[in-house]
Amino acid sequence: MTKIQSYQDLKVWNLGMDLAVELYQISKAFPAEERFGLTSQIRKSAVSVPSNIAEGHARSSTGDYIRFLKISKASLAELETQAILSQRLGYVDRETITPFLDQIRTLGRMLNSLISKLNPDS
Repeated sequence: MTKIQSYQDLKVWNLGMDLAVELYQISKAFPAEERFGLTSQIRKSAVSVPSNIAEGHARSSTGDYIRFLKISKASLAELETQAILSQRLGYVDRETITPFLDQIRTLGRMLNSLISKLNPDS
């Protein structure tokens, strides 16, 4: 087992970063009129997921860490909603978005597991 020395060693952070990169690529094809709408919002949500994991890891208490992991989960739910909306609006096809949604759900389960390990009473 590898010792975690940095948030960059966390699988949840790495998957969050991968999702953000993929989302930036997918959202490049969104209509220009969405630049300040859905494109901006979906990118903010995508960036928020690994950012909150990193910030929580840097906090001095386990309680703060858990709080930021929960914020990351909330951003992940926003991201999932925005990805589904993008597909419903026809900005991305089902074949492209389905694997992305699977990764979102995997990351959600991983975050739940990490939160449970940090706080067995939750």
